[in-house]
Formats: sequence, C-alpha cells, structure tokens
Amino acid sequence: MHKQPALVLPGAVQMRIKNSQSSTGERLSQTKSMVIPEPELLQKPINRHRRNQSQHNVDIGLQPVLKGEYLNKAKIAEGGKKLRKNWTSTWVVLCSNELLFYKESKQEAVANLKPGCKPDGVDLCGAVIEWTTEKSSRKNVIQITTPSGLEFLLQADHLPTISKWHDAIKKAVDSLSSGAGGQSFARPTIQKSNSSECLSRPTGNPPKPKPKEPKSEHRRSIMFKLNYSASDSADKNGVKNRLKKFISRRPSMKTLQEKGLIKDRVFGCHILTLCERQGTTVPRFVKLCVDELEKRGLVADGLYRVSGNLSTIQKLRFLVDQEEELDLGDSQWEDIHVITGALKMFFRELPEPLFPFRFFEPFVETIKIKEPTQKVQAMKKLIHQLPKPNHNTMKLLFQHLRRVLTKSRQNLMSTQGVSIVFGPTLMWPEFEAGNMEVNMVYQNQIVEFILLECLEIFGLEG
Repeated sequence: MHKQPALVLPGAVQMRIKNSQSSTGERLSQTKSMVIPEPELLQKPINRHRRNQSQHNVDIGLQPVLKGEYLNKAKIAEGGKKLRKNWTSTWVVLCSNELLFYKESKQEAVANLKPGCKPDGVDLCGAVIEWTTEKSSRKNVIQITTPSGLEFLLQADHLPTISKWHDAIKKAVDSLSSGAGGQSFARPTIQKSNSSECLSRPTGNPPKPKPKEPKSEHRRSIMFKLNYSASDSADKNGVKNRLKKFISRRPSMKTLQEKGLIKDRVFGCHILTLCERQGTTVPRFVKLCVDELEKRGLVADGLYRVSGNLSTIQKLRFLVDQEEELDLGDSQWEDIHVITGALKMFFRELPEPLFPFRFFEPFVETIKIKEPTQKVQAMKKLIHQLPKPNHNTMKLLFQHLRRVLTKSRQNLMSTQGVSIVFGPTLMWPEFEAGNMEVNMVYQNQIVEFILLECLEIFGLEG
C-alpha cells in the first residue's frame, strides 16, 4: 500500500499521521516527535534561578580606594548655610572620586538581616581638605569643603588613622583636579538585572525584541550621532590640531607668576620660600600682626587663648594670600582675637613648622638636660643653628610673647598658658612615631623654657 506523506505542522512540534490502511492494525495513531529548529530560531538558555521576583542592583563602578572604617563625622554647613554640629559614628569608604558614608558596615547589615545599605555620597571633585583645630574641641580633626558649599568634619581617636584618611582623600582630590593624567573619573553607574525569567514554550518565530527608548540624558549624544558626517570628522581633527598647538605654546607657570597672573600663597608656603620671595628674613604678615598687637592688644583678656570669629579670620587670610595692601587698624579687624587667630593659623599651616623637623629630636634631648646653665647654653647653640628666617622669626615672636607676659595682670595670660597655646603650634614631629601626649609635654616645656630664658638666648632687643 502507498503511504501518505507525513503532515508537517508549523512550530517546533510536528505531528506524523499514519495511513488508516497500514498493516499495523489500520488505526489512526498520532505521535509527537521533537524536530531540531533552525539555527536562527534558537533561543537563549532559560535562567531557572528564581531567588525572588525583585530586581537587584549591581554596583559596577564603586571600586574602593580605601576600604571602610568607622570615623566620627559632623556636617557643619550645607549650601553655604551653617548647621548645628552633631557628631555621629559612620562607616566611611573612599572611592576614586567620592566619599561614601554608610550607617553601618555591610557585614553588620547582613548579620542583622537588613537590606543593602544606601550610602550618602560626597563628590570630591574641586573639594578642599585641611586640618582644623578651630571648628571643634576634639583632636585629630580634618575638614572637607566642596564647591557646592558642603562642609563637614571627620575625626578619629588615633592620629595615624585620621592621617591615613587625610593623605588618601587629598591624593584623590589632587588626582581629580589634575585630570589624573588625562583621564576623567565618571560617576559609577548602576545596572539592574532580573534574577528570574519567565519560562515560555519555544516557537518557530521568536518574538522580536522591543526597541529601547533612549534615556533623556543620552538624547544629546544620540542627536550628535544622527547628524554626524564626514565634514564633522574633518572639523574635529582641525580642533584637535589647534588645541595641540595651543597647549604646546602655553606659557609656563614661572612666566605667569612673573606677569602677576598667578600669585603664590602666603598661608601654607614654606617660610624659607616666602622670605626669599618677599626679600626679608621675617614674613611680612608676622611682623604686621606683632606690630598691631603691641599697639592696641597687649591688655586684651585671654590674648592668644580666646578664639576669634573664624569667617573673619578666613577673610583676612584670603586678603593676605592675594598680597593686597592690608591695614590691620581698619574697623573690620577691630576684634584683636581675629588677628591672633590668623597669626596662629599662619604658623599651623606651614608645611614645615617654625622648629624644623630635623631639629625636633635635638630640642627634646636638650630640654631633658638637668643642669640649668648647661641646658641654657645647649638651647642657645641649637637655636643659632636654625636657618636665618626661622631664627629671626622665632626671635621676633618670643620677644613679643615676653611683652605679652609683662601685661599678665590685665590679659590673664601666664607663661604656662602661652606655652600650651604655642607648643603644638610652633613644633611637631614629621612622623608621629612616639606617644602624642609625651611629645606635647616636651613641646610645651621647650616653648616655656625659651620664654623664660629669652634674654639669655636671643640677647637684648634692638
């Protein structure tokens, strides 16, 4: 008997129908057989992993530069508006271009069965980081200020810990400001992926993927691509060539400084460099402050101990850095504590203190000498070995402080009080290898001893 051809049905499943007159019992039977679909009809393998039906965020750009650690944080200003200081312990993570603040570490969040911590991010591009002792009575405090007007403090109980964070954040800020060798840091993006897919019966014609709508933030780049042409490519190459020529012909930093377009700062400048630039052996700002203080401020209550208004001090600092003509007798500097605060800030922000780093240990060894006469001679010899700008500035400052002490009945400042203020301001070790408290005791003792033996060490005034 002649068999009828098999009936082919559309789709991945075909049915084969046998003839009713076949020798197998003249019955109609239907069997199903799977036919391998065409290569272009193959679908992607189905992901059967069904943790849940929600979407999970995957961070692909948050590569930490400095791993998380608990630090104390206080926000003091936002958008230029001062805020009430409130210290909180927060988990801090430093990435290439921002600081992330978590309420708790991710390990603790997992242990407490809490969802992923959502951090507060602070963009470090254009930020300023500096040590501060004016904004808080706590020790080991750094201040970070962003161009948007956000100001906050970070603090740790141990100096090596906060120093590590200060150096790492400053390095990140410097890398961002310099472009990191021509590369720009982009904000990390977040991709979303489904952990489960809906199972569907394969068909012969797979559904066409729906075209994705362009995001609003990418519309400009898409329009640029649509309008792009060969002439645009030529124009782009021309712009590149002109930029290369401009960069190769740009003036050097020295030339800009000579023309007065860029001015070196006064605060934060090495004292040897500053005196060489000004043609003096004592920074002009130090001499200006000392003259004004002795003119009208020696009897002020708590001189050098009381803090002045910080915003006014910063305003004075800005004018000094611009090297504009300054009259400290002006009414805006009427508060004498603003001048003392600016003078102390000048010495604290020196890259190398007034007592140079290499002299720190010799001064500590000298103050340990028991015999008074030998100690005076050793201290005098050591001070006269200092570079001339350091020696002359130290002489001017200590003779001024001696005159402050002559008015101790009016200003209520003692030798010990002055030494406590100026000990850590004028000297500190290059590396905090020893005990901070012990070093501070030596700093205060050295300043107090020089104040007491000022006449013998520096000689008569004038």
